[in-house]
Amino acid sequence: MTQQPVVAIVDAYSTARFLAPLFHEREFRTLHVQSTPEPPPIFASRYRPDDFYEHIVHRGDLEETLQRVAAHGPYVVIAGAESGVELADQLSDRLGLRTNGAALSSARRDKYQMVETVKAAGVAAAEQVRATDEQTLLDWYEKVGGRVVIKPLRSALNDGVSFCDSADEVIAAFRSLAGSYSAFTQVNDGVVAQEYLRGTEYYVNSVSMDGTHYICDIWETQHLDINGVKDLLGGSVLMPRRGPEQHLLAAYAGEVLNALGVRNGGAHTELKLTPDGPRLIETGIRICGSDLPVLTGKAIGESQLEWTVDAYVDQDRFRERAVRDYEISRHATCVNMISPRPGALAAYPRMAELEALESFDEALIRTRVGDTLHRSINDMTYPMLVHLVHEVPGVVERDYHTARYLDGQGFYEVAN
Repeated sequence: MTQQPVVAIVDAYSTARFLAPLFHEREFRTLHVQSTPEPPPIFASRYRPDDFYEHIVHRGDLEETLQRVAAHGPYVVIAGAESGVELADQLSDRLGLRTNGAALSSARRDKYQMVETVKAAGVAAAEQVRATDEQTLLDWYEKVGGRVVIKPLRSALNDGVSFCDSADEVIAAFRSLAGSYSAFTQVNDGVVAQEYLRGTEYYVNSVSMDGTHYICDIWETQHLDINGVKDLLGGSVLMPRRGPEQHLLAAYAGEVLNALGVRNGGAHTELKLTPDGPRLIETGIRICGSDLPVLTGKAIGESQLEWTVDAYVDQDRFRERAVRDYEISRHATCVNMISPRPGALAAYPRMAELEALESFDEALIRTRVGDTLHRSINDMTYPMLVHLVHEVPGVVERDYHTARYLDGQGFYEVAN
């Protein structure tokens, strides 16, 4: 009996936990590679160990890990979460598999290198500086002025991102990050400061195969000035594939991916459509997180998850279908519920009202009764995400605003 071919997934956390079952449907076995000795705590509950026949832990020695993975003769090696991008690049490159290569791997993770690499390719992007000391940061800020964004060089989930309107705020943001640990438990040895991009933020989710970039879904986001955060994500709305904004966003995202040497696999590209055109916030060379592809699948029948599987194990099917745009059969919105205060969560008193919304599909509850409720300040501190799906876009829009109204002090009962 012929043994099933193997797919190795590096850090199959977050949304990537749904990939293994899809590969199993195509009669592939799945091997898990953990990129760090301990998995990032933020992903502890979003990983399915039973989906893998073996688990390899990378402890810093690339040659050792390479030999252990090579012994399984993998057909493909792919990154699941952001933390696995560089190791997946190295392994796939060294094993001679379909890959993005290792040459630009660092630029696909380091936020400063990412933007500089894009600009070097002739693609318009934000003004920025990499700073490991306060004076460098202050000298740059004196030239730029106004609002700027300070963030870690390597992280995700809006961890450590600050919006600053003065030199004092810039220095405070630098001091809070310098020497601290990122969401991936790595020491922040520097920051990237960028000009604040004015405009609406969008997501362009894609899957590439041999340099062909297929746009799986495009989302328009809504932000709030709340909880001391100037641009906290409040929700995202699935857009049709075609339209004036989508045309600009998709073309620009393709230029970014080409500049970063992305030829294969998923990418989650965050952009702002400014008065001067699209500008890159950042891109992650893996499928979109926060289970947004699950919502995409409910709206259009498939998502980055299915397209990723095709790109690696059924290239003919990918090519055949990549000439057609996605079509929305049901309209979708993701609502990020925003906790105004911390404490021990005793109840969600208005949960029944939320679930009664006509377009309510699912609540992805991250903070359960009895857990510690955090004041929402980034992607890691939302107590729940709410999926709204309906054939009529107006129903979804109404229910989004109703959910925003329900959210607040009265939605959370905190124990004394």
